[in-house]
Amino acid sequence: MSKIKKNIFIENAPIVDISSEGKAVAKVDGMVIFVDGGVPGDVADILITRKKNNYAEGHVTNIKNPSKDREQPICEHFGYCGGCKWQHMNYATQLRFKQKTVVDALTRIGHLDISTMQPIVGNKENYFYRNKLEFSFSDKKWLTNEEIKTGNTIDNRNGLGFHIPRMFDKILDIQNCYLQAEPSNSIRNEIKKFATQHQLSFFNIREKSGLLRTLMIRTSSTGEIMVLIQFYENQPENILLLLSHLQTTFPQITSLQYVINAKGNDTLQDLDIITFHGQDHIFEEMEGLKFKISARSFYQTNSLQAYELYKITRELCALTGNEIIYDLYTGTGTIANFVAKQAKKVIGVEYVADAVVDAKNNSDINHILNTCFYAGDMKDILNDQFVQKHGKPDVIITDPPRAGMHEDVVRVILNASPKRIVYVSCNPATQARDLAMMVKDYEIKAIIPVDMFPQTAHVENVVLLLKK
Repeated sequence: MSKIKKNIFIENAPIVDISSEGKAVAKVDGMVIFVDGGVPGDVADILITRKKNNYAEGHVTNIKNPSKDREQPICEHFGYCGGCKWQHMNYATQLRFKQKTVVDALTRIGHLDISTMQPIVGNKENYFYRNKLEFSFSDKKWLTNEEIKTGNTIDNRNGLGFHIPRMFDKILDIQNCYLQAEPSNSIRNEIKKFATQHQLSFFNIREKSGLLRTLMIRTSSTGEIMVLIQFYENQPENILLLLSHLQTTFPQITSLQYVINAKGNDTLQDLDIITFHGQDHIFEEMEGLKFKISARSFYQTNSLQAYELYKITRELCALTGNEIIYDLYTGTGTIANFVAKQAKKVIGVEYVADAVVDAKNNSDINHILNTCFYAGDMKDILNDQFVQKHGKPDVIITDPPRAGMHEDVVRVILNASPKRIVYVSCNPATQARDLAMMVKDYEIKAIIPVDMFPQTAHVENVVLLLKK
């Protein structure tokens, strides 16, 4: 172990596994090394960049013997951009390790029985599956090793793209992104080109100066497109110039919006969003249901796979039309409205008040009369009085954030004693923790991992629990 130090090369290191965080794992002289750029089965040279007492971190500098599961990344930005870290690994292998992530979390953290686990549900589209991307402007774009090696002076440092991982002030200029379908790339590249030609200033996050701050592009399966630009400085003439050009160049944009944001962060919740052209929303559609999406709305960023996830959730609820359902962490009520036509009543609870407004609107738009929604802290709202008022739930659907559920929420769920609990999670580790508190009273009847984000380590997991 003592031989491994920071800034040294290790030659011919075998890559043996993938960690729960998505990094490759090598083991050398008894030391675990978390490695960027490796695929299990590789034999590679590694540069150690960080050393701790019981592990090290590094990245692959040379592949000596490639894994059979390795493939050539399609994106020119791979290795710099933090968005698609698994492009160098074939999709079947990605799915295998995502399923392993769920298995490891449930068995090691929750000590749970996984005998009812089903094969992971893969994504039909490995690229261009996202309906939302957010980009940042910078007047000091990140220079790649290739750009530095040329020795050329780069006068134009304007960049529009993604943050370099773990660097808040470094933006990688993106030419072509494989996550969102056209016209996403065309819109982003045209904005950069036009802004550069007309000397519109890009944001400097350290000096807090510049006009152009962030760009959000949302698309939907209905063909609608939302573009929202955050401007740091209020320059009315230049704002009008850019937005008018976008409206003319991309008439397919159905919602063109902007906001003046001189705050210290990029959040939209407390800002006035101005509609320059079209509507202040777009619509997504699922089984004939329409979901209104505003600039602030949360909606699953993979529309096609969200439909598969929701169908699995509904199937596990085993609805007959007579059930009272509690949908916890309901967000904009997508799942609640999706299952409502097969239930007696659906009660949604959500922390974000704006999301509850969207949920109610989505029920109204679709003429759904058997839903109601409440805003507030889950552990405060979901009490015995709430259950007495709305009726004992037959089914509870819970889809919490990555942190999982508060212990008080778990206790209230157990006290409510529904026949079925369907637990949807974007973090198998916290899901395993929560499930361990529930298996005394409930039996795990189905475990179904779902891949929502190909080329990444993220995995969703759906678990069905039945009352013992």
